[in-house]
Amino acid sequence: MNLISFKLEKRTPPPWWFRILMPILAVIISLAISSIFLLILRKNPFTAFYYLFYGGLGTKFAFLEMLVKATPLILTGIAVSIAFLAKYWNIGAEGQLYAGALLATWVGIQNFNLPPVFYVLLVIVAGFVGGGVWSFIPAYLKAKFKVDDVVTTLLMNYIMIYFVSAILEGPWRHPVSQYPESVNIAENAQLMQLIPRSRVHIGFLIAVAVVFVAYFIVKKTKLGFEIRATGSNPKAANFLGINTLKTIIIASVLSGGIAGLAGVSEVAGVHYHLIHNLSPGYGYSGIVIAMLGGLNPFGVLFAAIYFSVIITGAQMMSRSVGIPPYIADVIQGITLIVMLAMLLLFEYKISIRRGK
Repeated sequence: MNLISFKLEKRTPPPWWFRILMPILAVIISLAISSIFLLILRKNPFTAFYYLFYGGLGTKFAFLEMLVKATPLILTGIAVSIAFLAKYWNIGAEGQLYAGALLATWVGIQNFNLPPVFYVLLVIVAGFVGGGVWSFIPAYLKAKFKVDDVVTTLLMNYIMIYFVSAILEGPWRHPVSQYPESVNIAENAQLMQLIPRSRVHIGFLIAVAVVFVAYFIVKKTKLGFEIRATGSNPKAANFLGINTLKTIIIASVLSGGIAGLAGVSEVAGVHYHLIHNLSPGYGYSGIVIAMLGGLNPFGVLFAAIYFSVIITGAQMMSRSVGIPPYIADVIQGITLIVMLAMLLLFEYKISIRRGK
C-alpha cells in the first residue's frame, strides 16, 4: 500500500520587496475569492466593491467615520503584533479591550475634580493598566506552568465580556433609563473632539502615536531585540542570556495594555459610557490586521485603515446592492486565510513523498 506523506522544508527567505508586496497580493486575492461569493448571490462584484470602497472613502462623512473605526483597529492590531513577535499567541485582545474599558469607565465616573488634560491622562492610564493586568494572567500561566496561551487568552475573552455584562445588568445599570449601561463618564474625562461636527477624537492621534512608539520599541530598543529574539529562536535567545519567560510576560502586558487603550477610545471617545456591545470584534480583527501588516507597526497601520474602509463601506454596499453587511466579516476571514497560506508557501516548500 502506497502512503503519501507531506513534509515542510524551509525555503530561502523572500526578498524584502516581496514581503512588502505580499499583503497587497493577499488583499487582491481575497477580493477575487470574495467576488465568487458575490457571483453566487447573483451580484455584480465590481458594483459591490465600488459601493464598498465608496462607502468607506467616497464622502467626507464616510472618511471621518472610517477614521473613528480605524482607531481601535490600529490599537488592537499593534497589541496583537507585539505579542506575536514574541511568539506569544495573544487571542485575548477582545477581552483586554473590555478590561481597559471597564477600568477607564470606573475612573471616568468618579468625577474627580481634575483639569481635562490630567483627567483624560488618568483615564488612559487606567485603560492601559486594565488591559495589561488582564493579559498578565494568561502570560504568567504560560511562563510558569506552560498552559496553552491560545486557550487561556481566548477563554478569558468570554470571562471579561460576561463580567462586564453582569456589572451592567447589576450595580452599574443606568439609574434613570434602567438600560444595561453605565452612567456617562465625566465631561472632563472624555477624549477631546478632533474635527468639529464629527465623531473623530484625539484617540486617533493617540493610536498613530502608539504606532511610532511601537516601531521604536521593537526596532530600536533592547526590549524590542529581546522580544524579536525570543520569538525567532527561544533557545538561542536563552543562550544569549535573555530571560525569555520574563520577555514573554513583558510583551504580553504591553500587548494587553495597548488593547486596553482601544477600550478607552470607545468609552471615552465615542460612547462616553460602558455598554454591552462596546466592540463588534475589534480584538479579533486585530489578529487579522497584525498578520496582514506583517507584524510591522506601519504595516499594521495601513492594514487597520484597509479593514476600517471595508467595515465602514459594508453598510453602503448592503443598502445599495442588497448584500448582507456580514460580507465584511467574510472578506476579513478570507484575507487571514490567504495571508497565512502565502506566509506558509513562501517560507516553506511542501515536498510530497511516497512510501510503502
